[in-house]
Amino acid sequence: MRRPAGRGLAALLVGALALLLPPAAATGAEAPEKWTTSVFARVPSPGAPAYVHAHTNKRVYAGTYAAPDGQASKVFEWTRGGTLVRSWRVPGQDLDGAHGVQVAAQTRTGRLVVLDTTTSRVLTLDVRTGRWRTVATLPEGSVPNYATWAPGGLYVTDYGDGVVHRVTRRGKVTEWLRDPALDGVLGFGTTGIRYLPDERAFLLTQQTLSTGASLPTNGALLRVPLQGRAPGEVEVLWTSQPTDLPDGFGIGRRTGHVYVAMVGPTNRIAEIDPTTGEEVDSFPALPLVGENGSEIPFDSPCNATFLGKDVLVANQSAVQGDASHHAVLRVHVGERGLAPYLPRRATFR
Repeated sequence: MRRPAGRGLAALLVGALALLLPPAAATGAEAPEKWTTSVFARVPSPGAPAYVHAHTNKRVYAGTYAAPDGQASKVFEWTRGGTLVRSWRVPGQDLDGAHGVQVAAQTRTGRLVVLDTTTSRVLTLDVRTGRWRTVATLPEGSVPNYATWAPGGLYVTDYGDGVVHRVTRRGKVTEWLRDPALDGVLGFGTTGIRYLPDERAFLLTQQTLSTGASLPTNGALLRVPLQGRAPGEVEVLWTSQPTDLPDGFGIGRRTGHVYVAMVGPTNRIAEIDPTTGEEVDSFPALPLVGENGSEIPFDSPCNATFLGKDVLVANQSAVQGDASHHAVLRVHVGERGLAPYLPRRATFR
């Protein structure tokens, strides 16, 4: 009988102390303001980071999208706090010309899916063993850019040919979508892609439009429904400002808003409501110079990958080529994101 009484007294004491102590929220640090930007990590040589992938193993990865002649591209691994852990050299590249890779996704078993832009290969990297494997090769001249898992396999955008390719689990490559909306101007083509299982549809970003519906220097956010295994009609949800060059994006879980990085000279991130086509916010308020409040300005920001209530933005410095700007930046947006679709069959045989 004494033990229950002791527990009751302890509970009363805890309750009394709770009344005397200030609320928990008052004891912790205040949440940062929206768009607060800091440096997550600097990217070593060869620099020019591409899409940042937040892995299910709680690590963060990015490939180098450009590398000098004679220097192989690399894939870097960081902790979620931004500490560099290790890196891997990409094998089998032609090092005599421009070359680069993008960590585009992962398999269900944890292997990274890496796209080699100059050999048109789809590779996997086992981060436990360091083993590379070529699982598919796109048609000659293809420039694989971003990828997403969806029913039927891995869907890969082709920056150079206005095509979305489908790669089956056995590595078979087929042309899944070819549409005038994907025909870019002056080589600025199709970039980001995400599959939304609840809508059975894809979202894509297009850097320039040649359809005549807008200025050719305007980009767009597109929606493509999945009808069985075939694509439906391409719909333009939002049109960008001239020279924005929309690139990679993340999707907010609470609002459904799409956060798109503009790799063009406007150097900004746009927040878009895909249901209305409205651009609800943009950062920085003053475009072009990329001043974001951190020690490294936006300089060809090329993606927005959710990590907690922040997005990680790869700073590619594609035009300036400033190695001191090669970094992954952390930008607070105040909501969590939708994780990339990763079904049970998201793997290669």
